[in-house]
Amino acid sequence: MQFARTTILGGLTLIVAFGLAVAGDTRMKYPETKKIDHVDEYHGTKVPDPYRWLEDDVRQSKEVAAWVEAQNKVTTAFLESIPQRDGIKKRLTELWNYEKFGVPAKVGGKYVYSKNDGLQNQSVLYVIETLTSEPRVLIDPNSWSKDGTVALASTSFSDDGKFLAYSVAEAGSDWNTWRILEVDSGRLLTDELRWVKFSGVSWTKDSRGFFYSRYDEPKEGAAFQSLNKNQKVFYHRVGSSQADDVLVYKRPDQPDWGFQNSVTDDGRYLVITTWKGTDDKYRVTYKDLLEPYGMPIDLIDNFDNEYTLIGNDGPVFYFQTDLEAPRKRVIAIDTRKPHLLKELIPESKETLVGVNILANQFVATYLKDAKTQVKLFGLDGRFVREVEFPGIGAAAGFGGKREETETFYSFSSFATPSNIFRYDLLTGKSEVFRKTNVKFSPDDYEVTQVFYKSKDGTKVPMFLAHKKGLKKDGSNPTLLYGYGGFNISLTPSFSVSRLAWMEMGGVFAVPNLRGGGEYGEDWHQGGTKLNKQNVFDDFIAAAEWLIENKYTSTSKLAIQGGSNGGLLVGACMAQRPDLYGACLPAVGVMDMLRFHKFTAGRFWVDDYGSADDPEQFKAIFAYSPYQNLKPGKKYPATMVTTADTDDRVVPGHSFKFAAALQAAQAGDAPTLIRIETRAGHGAGKPTSKIIEEVSDQWAFLVKSLGMK
Repeated sequence: MQFARTTILGGLTLIVAFGLAVAGDTRMKYPETKKIDHVDEYHGTKVPDPYRWLEDDVRQSKEVAAWVEAQNKVTTAFLESIPQRDGIKKRLTELWNYEKFGVPAKVGGKYVYSKNDGLQNQSVLYVIETLTSEPRVLIDPNSWSKDGTVALASTSFSDDGKFLAYSVAEAGSDWNTWRILEVDSGRLLTDELRWVKFSGVSWTKDSRGFFYSRYDEPKEGAAFQSLNKNQKVFYHRVGSSQADDVLVYKRPDQPDWGFQNSVTDDGRYLVITTWKGTDDKYRVTYKDLLEPYGMPIDLIDNFDNEYTLIGNDGPVFYFQTDLEAPRKRVIAIDTRKPHLLKELIPESKETLVGVNILANQFVATYLKDAKTQVKLFGLDGRFVREVEFPGIGAAAGFGGKREETETFYSFSSFATPSNIFRYDLLTGKSEVFRKTNVKFSPDDYEVTQVFYKSKDGTKVPMFLAHKKGLKKDGSNPTLLYGYGGFNISLTPSFSVSRLAWMEMGGVFAVPNLRGGGEYGEDWHQGGTKLNKQNVFDDFIAAAEWLIENKYTSTSKLAIQGGSNGGLLVGACMAQRPDLYGACLPAVGVMDMLRFHKFTAGRFWVDDYGSADDPEQFKAIFAYSPYQNLKPGKKYPATMVTTADTDDRVVPGHSFKFAAALQAAQAGDAPTLIRIETRAGHGAGKPTSKIIEEVSDQWAFLVKSLGMK
């Protein structure tokens, strides 16, 4: 287990009491966490923040590093005392050891795909000349670091397939460094682009360079906590220094804006999509690349709606939009007459989540009650056909160039591993390209979908997965997983960790809470800002439904979520500590009054609102997990998880919450925090660390829920 190791730092020694107290007091002993006399005032309300010092960067503060070391020692001792832990890890490792394939992409007449042999820390990128030829390794990130914490984050091939631009992320950080590889020779060029975050690259048609967005270099020691402002668009020419990159677009008058860049398939236009938060509401600016001195022109000059570029026919641009269509539709805008919009694919009962142009057809992906549907339409909007899938599940892929007549996709479900299919866009036939073999029998499990009512009567869907023949007697250990935010949809996809949980006799439940994107923008907005309590009500109602319908009972019910889902778990355990037997909040946003003061936090104001606003402060303060833990209450067994290099949700959120929870706990249940080193918010985490973390979480649940 890779935890921070610090015993004595600069003369600061932290003495920790381990294990249980003397006879008569069964509560665990935790490191003594100092409190400071710090109070903030928000619109006349004074709010204490006694653990403010835990916000300091663990890489810079010796005191915080010592606290992390002490907490990890207590957590490690507890986990190592659970006899089932080694067996869980052994079985997880066995299940994880299977070939995993990514969805192939066709570039320059070749095919590129990722593959993990089973237990490799990072997947390897391969290239093949034909679908039946021998693969050649293009990039192997496992050679970049011994512990697997340096990951391949993104890739982008030049139009002719000659060059590959790829980004590298270290220790899970959002900061990426971009490099360029010559595909045929495998030669790594000297190009190195730093301080790139929240940006891909888009090549020009001549394959001589690409557009990308980056921030200025942060001040020394501030890279993992400082706010990200003043992103700019640059053009980089292959073989040149980053210092010579050409500044293409900036808005110093709008330091909060960010920019995504896309060169149209015909190479004629650079389209700059401007964003200012997490909401899918964009401004759109375009520049004619055939006019060297042409200025960028605003096509959409407001943030009122989503406009996601699909493609173009000359000056006619195709967009996915929620303009007058909460479940989204496809429109065309002629740049010569931008005030005239033409509807091509109207809004439907299902929620449109993505569109591509292949074989001169729109390939549109929908969600129907959180299950994937894919439909094909002509460029005039005429319906062609629907892609058939084998049951309840999630499909992903359907990418490629406009002229291609073949594409690839993956399909999986909770009890169905992800298989890769090749789809012929002319005949409508699917064939298996790569079949996944996991050491279990899918026929032993079943997946169903139910609907339950939330507190205000709203009907909410929930997926249930478990072994066949489940007895509804209230005795089943059940893991309720949720997210509910940022227009993100939870679909029934395959996960080894969830399979292991079901194999252990557990029920896995996933409700599609408000705040997500399952039913369009109205569903999303129903769980944001002043409506955020709806998300917690939906999750609490799911727990109550599972108990009422005898799937489980309070002592056998665990709740889990990460990031915004960590906030969900923190808020629900603060509001209803009597309802759960165990809680697993991961990398959560726990101090809702201060999230917008760190790294990318300011973008989340779209979903959460801000404590700077009096009305929004009142709503946020009412549910913020850190501020709503009450001393003297009995809280469920809880293991908070975070990582020292998380620069998305800085670990100070989890540090402060864990300290406050330990101080407030009046019951006997353990309240622990597990802090990973050289890891971030989750992206790029090596397989070895994932298996260790899941093993610890499932062992914690075995102990806390009294599983046999």
